Amino acid sequence: MVKVDSKGRIVLPQELREQLDITPGTEVDIHEEDGKAVVEPEDNPREILDRMTELIEETASETGETTPLADGVDPIADKHRTAVRKAANNASDE
Repeated sequence: MVKVDSKGRIVLPQELREQLDITPGTEVDIHEEDGKAVVEPEDNPREILDRMTELIEETASETGETTPLADGVDPIADKHRTAVRKAANNASDE
């Protein structure tokens, strides 16, 4: 039996992580289904990239340290987004 800690975190048992191919850094979707919490690894690269882009843009705009580019995107966010997309393209080529 797994316990929820004071911050709402749980540790998935190693056997389950291995079965689901959940490794450190894996994006997971957690949702309710029929009264149960369901954890599913995210395997759609487009959704992962979109979510990462959102998080980078939110974080960069909260710091207010840079001036947005002409398209409204923070230059730091754009740099990270480009790097993530390049890595994803390289991974899909393998």
